This record gives sequence, structure tokens and C-alpha cells, in this order.
Amino acid sequence: MAFGIKVKLWGDYALFTRPEMKVERVSYDVITPSAARGIIEAIYWKPAIKWIIDKIYVCSPIDFTNIRRNELKSKLLASNAKSAMNGLQEPLFIDTSEDIQQRASLLLKNVQYVIEAHFEMTDAAGESDTAEKHYNIALRRLRKGQCYHCPSFGCREFPAKFELYEEEAVITAYNGEKDLGYMLFDMNYSDLDDIRPMFFRAVMRDGVIDLTESEVVQ
Repeated sequence: MAFGIKVKLWGDYALFTRPEMKVERVSYDVITPSAARGIIEAIYWKPAIKWIIDKIYVCSPIDFTNIRRNELKSKLLASNAKSAMNGLQEPLFIDTSEDIQQRASLLLKNVQYVIEAHFEMTDAAGESDTAEKHYNIALRRLRKGQCYHCPSFGCREFPAKFELYEEEAVITAYNGEKDLGYMLFDMNYSDLDDIRPMFFRAVMRDGVIDLTESEVVQ
């Protein structure tokens, strides 16, 4: 049996980076299912449950803005660590004062969503783990505004505010149908040696993206 919830999310900025953009970051039009799942897991997650996103309600108009952000142009390499273990003098740090670089980002502003999700029990559930128990804990944490770590809209500098949405109907910002193109759905971790991205065709109908009707491709 699946237990569902609705969570209202809002914030000043959001950046759900498109993977096809290489240097400058460009956001998807709306929050991705994987980002929505990450926010809910930041609020409440246990190995015994698995969150699944069912619907995304877009409650504020899609509005983009440009900013410039400080980022690093390099990354730590595993090959450097292996070389250092073999006695070679390889740098094992990044000097942020010298490696910093300004890059442009096209991001969303004044975002607001309602996420409809449910969880299912996993094989890691013990005898004391029941669906009712985890459902009530999730509701209590949402009502109190508790979280394990601060949820964010794509990047840590864009925090997401949240609360339990207890109204029956959700008012969205759009009417009619809008095709948002292919969007990242989630990552397939079934084979840890070959982790693959999964995509779906995001179609927003009356401001709602129904993931239960979406076909996922890899």
C-alpha cells in the first residue's frame, strides 16, 4: 500500500541544470522529478522507504533571469590521488583563490510548486517498519518544518522553503497544454557500475505534469 502526501515548495531562485549545457548553466523550465525527490528526502528519508514523485503542480509563472556566479574551473582527479599514493608529487587540493572563475547562469526566479508524491516500502524495512509509522513521521516533520538538511532548488545557494499542503485543490499558473521537451527524470542505480540517466517527455497540462502517465526512456 502506498501513502501519498502533497508538499508546497517555494523560493526566490532555482537552477535545475540541463545536462546538455557544458559550461554555462541553463535551467529546465520547471523542477525535475529527481530534484523534487531530493527535496522530500532532505525532509524525511529512511532506508526502509522509497519516495516516488507522482505529479508536479506549477503554481507560479515560469520566469527566467541571468546571473553570474563564482565557480571552480577544475576538479580533483582520482588519478592524482593514485599517483600520490605511489609516491609522486601530485596536488591533492584546489586553491579556490586561484581556480575561481565567473560563469553565467540562466535560472528561474520566484518559483512555487506543489509536489504530489508517495512512498513504498523497500527490502531494507525491518519488523518495526510499517507504512503508517513512516507516513505519520513524514507528516509531523512537514507540519513542523523539520528537515535533515536544508533542501535546495538545484544548488545549495538556492534554499527551498516547504510546508505540508493540506488543501484539496491546487491552483496552478497555467491553462491548456505546454510541451516542455525532454527532461531528466532520474538516475538508474540498478547497476552501480553503469549508472544511467533516464529522461521523459514533459508535457504540462493545465499547469500539471503527471508523471504517472509519462514514458521514461534511457
